[in-house]
Amino acid sequence: MTVLQQARERGRGVGAFNVILLEHAEAIVAGAEAAGLPVILQISQNCVQYHGALEPILAGTLAVARNSQVPAVVHLDHADDEALVRRALELGVHSVMFDASHDSYEVNVRRTSAVAELCHSAGIPLEAELGKVGVKHGVHAPGVRTDPAEAKAFVEATGADSLAVAVGSSQAMTERTAVLDLDLIAALAQAVPVPLVLHGSSGVSDEQLAGAVRAGLVKVNISTHLNGLFTRAVRRTLAADERVVDPRKYIVPGRIAVADEVERLLRLLAPPKRGRSATQP
Repeated sequence: MTVLQQARERGRGVGAFNVILLEHAEAIVAGAEAAGLPVILQISQNCVQYHGALEPILAGTLAVARNSQVPAVVHLDHADDEALVRRALELGVHSVMFDASHDSYEVNVRRTSAVAELCHSAGIPLEAELGKVGVKHGVHAPGVRTDPAEAKAFVEATGADSLAVAVGSSQAMTERTAVLDLDLIAALAQAVPVPLVLHGSSGVSDEQLAGAVRAGLVKVNISTHLNGLFTRAVRRTLAADERVVDPRKYIVPGRIAVADEVERLLRLLAPPKRGRSATQP
């Protein structure tokens, strides 16, 4: 049973945090170990483009995950290139998110089904995405919503193991002001037989995130929020001492800031049940 399936059965959420530098992977795992909870480390297609190749950042992240004291899943995020998915599978990625949500529904089903078959043949779960087609910023633009009946049909048609849905979040937000449709989340959780995923969670408040998990969301993706904390910590360190030139001196505060927030968010998303230890995943 996957980390997401276990969390869904227990009514808990799992934090999924984006890796850009190797220091992100180290910080995310440090936060997860402090919380005693499983975590997902995501490498996006944009991150691969930044590094110029998948293998170096994936190999380093997989090594960090292997040494983790808690379950740490390494996930290819927002891939819309089938060749990149195949390469990630060859290199040992633990799960894949394939995004054909900008295509028509029929094309999305066809492409996602083919990638699901590819992933399943390698024993790897697939996350897919469904919302409303034709929006400038895709599924996670403001006002876009996923229809529960269509989501159920989509999962049945594609064989996706988890589904990213549009319920009010928007990607790359720098303020936590998004308002989620909790009633829609509950309806989707009732209709769809696989774990639900929230993208664009950086713009969602603690209260809304906790409510979304109670309503049935499982995987919660957070990137921009952590990047802001990392960058502000680095800026403070450099501003405090202009003589600092060793990157380790200013990267470490950024890494600590991310680790602390990952620990806090994981605890928020997976509160301990009565009678359970706070560190039991």
